[in-house]
Amino acid sequence: MGSPALANAGARPVQAVRPAPTKDGKSALSPDQALALLMEGNQAFLKNEMPTVDLSPRRRLELARGQAPFVAYVTCSDSRVPPELLFGRGLGELFIIRNAGNTIDTVAQGSLEFAVAVLGVPLVVVMGHESCGAVKAAMDVVAKNARFPGRIGNMVEPIIPAVLEARGRAGDPLEAACKANVSRTVRTLRNESDPLLLEPQRQGRLKVVGAYYELGTGRVDFFDRPQAA
Repeated sequence: MGSPALANAGARPVQAVRPAPTKDGKSALSPDQALALLMEGNQAFLKNEMPTVDLSPRRRLELARGQAPFVAYVTCSDSRVPPELLFGRGLGELFIIRNAGNTIDTVAQGSLEFAVAVLGVPLVVVMGHESCGAVKAAMDVVAKNARFPGRIGNMVEPIIPAVLEARGRAGDPLEAACKANVSRTVRTLRNESDPLLLEPQRQGRLKVVGAYYELGTGRVDFFDRPQAA
């Protein structure tokens, strides 16, 4: 069997389609269009058909004048979870907030509000992932009364309610806890946030979606989406 590199040697690189901004410099995509673009990008990632993104000096100079990302992405700091690569996106397209356990603290909340209110992103994604160490640590706190040095214990503390919520669910306990952690954050952003996030959702200009990344397969499952009105 030939190597994948040789098999793809004659393929013509596909240039990533970059959404054009509106006249006011913000994303012109609807929430559903933004989500569809992410899903298409992940399908290309799964097929090893990653598009070529524009990293040219011209693009960098263009972005120096302003940005128009089409999604604000909250995900884990884990080195195995690189959002731009998972979706084939380039410079200035994803507004990314990362911390261990993909939780929302004051800094993350303010960053999301900036992305929505100032930059005009139409989509917020909160993504957990397979084998999350922060969630596993929170599970150890619950099951074994584990203690961690430094500020690690404080970091995992917000995840503990999700661990408790997921207990008894069918399937892998760590996966259930990871998804519960995502869904708790998504519910808060949909129902208990500042009007800066709630009002655009009421008007249909913003959606908040929960996702789960499978490390082994590369698949992103957008499992927690708003129900249709």
